[in-house]
Amino acid sequence: MAAGGGGFEPATGDGPAPTVPAGTGAADSRAAEAPGAEAPGAGARAAEVRAAFEGLLQIRRTVNGEAGADVPAPWERQRPVRAVALALEAAGLPPSAVDPADGPLRTATGYVVGPGEAPGRARVTWAGPPGGGAAAQERERLGACAEVLGRLGWQCLLYRGPRGRRFLEVEPPR
Repeated sequence: MAAGGGGFEPATGDGPAPTVPAGTGAADSRAAEAPGAEAPGAGARAAEVRAAFEGLLQIRRTVNGEAGADVPAPWERQRPVRAVALALEAAGLPPSAVDPADGPLRTATGYVVGPGEAPGRARVTWAGPPGGGAAAQERERLGACAEVLGRLGWQCLLYRGPRGRRFLEVEPPR
């Protein structure tokens, strides 16, 4: 939930770890930490994600005319970070997380979605705790992110940034 009791907020990877349903990529990535354990509230979070994503698809069908649910709607174009984060979370990809008490200390390996280089774009990186192997996973995992987003009509370009780390620049089709 959003701060202050607002609406649903997708996991961007820059906040605390959301509760996740068992059987998704996110839950499976944490299985080594607590085998067989499902986080409290995981079912509620899964229902929130499912409802938000279905709402997004309904918005697309309603406002996109013939293109329907195949391309991002104006709402998504105005809020690409939220839209991209929702798509990745709904696909079961794990978000990264930071310790709320420690701020910048990453506690989970996964995607991080932030603003892109230009308005209307989002940037997706793959990050994790120091020494956790995120850099070795990023090409494969960012490829999975690009596949999910591509199926939803987003254009994704893979780049190498500072220190050779890869990232996706995501934008709606022109």
